[in-house]
Amino acid sequence: MKISRHPSRARRSLGFALAASLAGCASTGTSPQSDPRDPWEGWNREVQSFNDKLDDYMMKPVARGYQYITPSIVDQGVTNFFSNVDDVAVIGNDLLQFKLLQTGQDVGRLVVNTTLGLGGFVDVAKHLSMPKHNEDLDQTLGAWGIPSGPYLVLPFIGPSTPRGVVGVAGDTMSNPINWINPVGIPWGSGVLKTTDMRADLLSATKIMDEASVDRYEFMRNAYFQQRKYLIYDGNPPMDEDLEKEMDLELEGLDSGGSTPPPSVAAPMPTEQQPAETAGK
Repeated sequence: MKISRHPSRARRSLGFALAASLAGCASTGTSPQSDPRDPWEGWNREVQSFNDKLDDYMMKPVARGYQYITPSIVDQGVTNFFSNVDDVAVIGNDLLQFKLLQTGQDVGRLVVNTTLGLGGFVDVAKHLSMPKHNEDLDQTLGAWGIPSGPYLVLPFIGPSTPRGVVGVAGDTMSNPINWINPVGIPWGSGVLKTTDMRADLLSATKIMDEASVDRYEFMRNAYFQQRKYLIYDGNPPMDEDLEKEMDLELEGLDSGGSTPPPSVAAPMPTEQQPAETAGK
């Protein structure tokens, strides 16, 4: 799927699951009207609360400090570098989904940014009309028709599903940095990438916290909607219940529009009384 390279919008798609994992609800237990996609809601709410506290006491302060001391040009360079590394997994999933044209585009993008873009720190490809795509193994499994399974919130990782866990494991294995020795390099790279993404999502998390009454329910729904949006390349099928509701509303509008408005009777003209003569 094509995504924007504007720093305030691109991470909305790439880092949405991270934002969800860092915005939890402190309440526990299962709601009276439970979601059939979430049979483990009690566990999930507990873990979401843990992730939320971890975010409040560790991730947010670190992200704010990183944002404060890092010049914007360096911050953007770090973002571009990890985006370029992620293109390795994107190309593999392009092939697995038989998106051959997109595979060629992403290979060209990787080559251009790795060479002309100084290892990916400069996104040269965007100036050459070579769009950034977002593909991962979870999307590939979904495109193959494998169901996601129930909603699952994991410590430190956040919102996911059984299919999503397999996807994250596969994408982690496909990251070339994770095969570099010593192991301190992959760990340090992961910490920097997580911090960079969290810093870019500070304002988005604040908006979500203020907009939602039950943050847990809000993030659960947003997670499923975002994954569906990506799997269908930005054109997901409409929900059947919502489609029926919209059809009923349209039928109501059509029937209302066919009824002619009530006519308003014109006022009857009154006869003008003859004027009396002045001397009578």
